[in-house]
Amino acid sequence: MNQQPAVPGTNGPVAAAVADLASTLGIAPSGVTVRSLEDVTWRDGSLGCPAPGMMYTQALVAGSRLVLEAAGATYEYHAAAGGPFFHCPNPAPPFQGHSAAR
Repeated sequence: MNQQPAVPGTNGPVAAAVADLASTLGIAPSGVTVRSLEDVTWRDGSLGCPAPGMMYTQALVAGSRLVLEAAGATYEYHAAAGGPFFHCPNPAPPFQGHSAAR
C-alpha cells in the first residue's frame, strides 16, 4: 500500500485509530500517515499484542494490522475481524500459514 496522509473527518476504524494516535501524540490527524493496512491471521486471542501474565484463547483469529507513521516513528494498531483497532506497543507477528476463515 502506498503511504497516504490520513484524511481528517473520514469515518471508520482506520480514522478512529488515526485520531487515537494523533490525540496521544498531541498532533493534528493530518500529521499521521497510513503506511499499511492488511488482513492477517493472529496466532491467538491476544491479537498479536500479548500482555505478560495474561492467558488467551488458543485459536487462530482473523483480523487486521494497521501501521501508522507520525513524527518519524511507526505505530502498530491491531484488530479482530470487524472489531476496532487498538494500539499495540510491543507487537508480535501474525501467523504465517493459511488464513483463518472470515
